[in-house]
Amino acid sequence: MKILLIGHGRMGQMIERTALAAGDSIGGVIDVGNLTDLETIGRVADIAIDFSAPAALPAVAHYVRTTGTPLLSGVTGLSEAELKLFDDMGRFAPVIHSANYSLGVAVFRRALEEVAGVLKPDFDIEIVETHHNQKADAPSGTAKLLLDAVDPDHAYKPVYGRYGRPGPRDQKEIGIHALRGGTEAGTHTVSFFGPDEVFEITHRASSRQIFVNGALRAARQLARMPKGRYELQDLLFGGKK
Repeated sequence: MKILLIGHGRMGQMIERTALAAGDSIGGVIDVGNLTDLETIGRVADIAIDFSAPAALPAVAHYVRTTGTPLLSGVTGLSEAELKLFDDMGRFAPVIHSANYSLGVAVFRRALEEVAGVLKPDFDIEIVETHHNQKADAPSGTAKLLLDAVDPDHAYKPVYGRYGRPGPRDQKEIGIHALRGGTEAGTHTVSFFGPDEVFEITHRASSRQIFVNGALRAARQLARMPKGRYELQDLLFGGKK
């Protein structure tokens, strides 16, 4: 597989090293300093892998539309309007965006979809995520992904911390809490607090390598798919045909 790397920070460099070790090749590297090269390079790879920044999305979207290159994006901090661009890009190429490419988190999300409907009527739900002290966004994209798995219809109100909120907890809310410190790669816990019992699911990342491995696995599958916008669940569990 030949890869066009967009974003050459820590994640981009890890993807490059891991891909080369697996026998893949790099068709080009785009970073902040040469972002305008996307306007002229044409299709140079089987897939573009983007771990850059939200500011690069318009240029990346234009590139996908004009070249038809499949796109795997792991950019976090995107707005709802920016995420809708992936629907449009899907008319030109197979594309996927996920805040987390860990296979364990994919299974975590799948499990939440199964249990949330059973527990939500009688259980209070809290999401806690922990990351290193250099992380830019809060809550994490993964926490938002897990929130969507628990409450796909957005029937509950997300509450980001409770400082200054008097009175008892509202049953129709989901608490979301972000902790930042040290070099923590990422820990996410979803807790269901019921009458006289607590059910929790936790995922811990030991390093960013798990995200790299999952992204490359998804990229190999995505490059063979027809045009359209895909979810990681589609590729791992056969959701979308």
